[in-house]
Amino acid sequence: MYLLKLLFSSCSFFLILFIPIFSLLVSYLSVALTDSLNVRLVGGHSRCAGRVEVLHRGQWGTVCDDGWDLADAAVVCRELDCGEPVDALRDAHFGQGSGTIWMSAVLCFGSESTLVYCRSKGWGKHDCDHSKDAGVICSGELFQIITSMIIVHITNMS
Repeated sequence: MYLLKLLFSSCSFFLILFIPIFSLLVSYLSVALTDSLNVRLVGGHSRCAGRVEVLHRGQWGTVCDDGWDLADAAVVCRELDCGEPVDALRDAHFGQGSGTIWMSAVLCFGSESTLVYCRSKGWGKHDCDHSKDAGVICSGELFQIITSMIIVHITNMS
């Protein structure tokens, strides 16, 4: 028991660094090794910001900003493991997409695991053009790392 207590007390610094870094690594590997993601962000400054695009029938297309809000953005951020939504942007803030507009009048409650489970007009049904492409800014991985470090630090103080 004493050995276990000594091991954990001397490893607190290691745990503070290891847990968030390990979580970040797992997050990147899960994104890199899977092609099952149905949503991506394009044209932003990081992988956690950009124009929202969805994959349907093997083709990427955009989302119209009719009714686009933070609940919709929250689903996208969670699906991409990008933290919390900072902003739900409209009017092609990250530039106009091209090709099919797959979703319009998206209505998420915020608890859906993926954007495709939210209500919409239906695949490819819209009255939009690409000047109304939806965008998202998520808090990103940095927020998650800092939060994990604070939690571990508080736990070790107890």
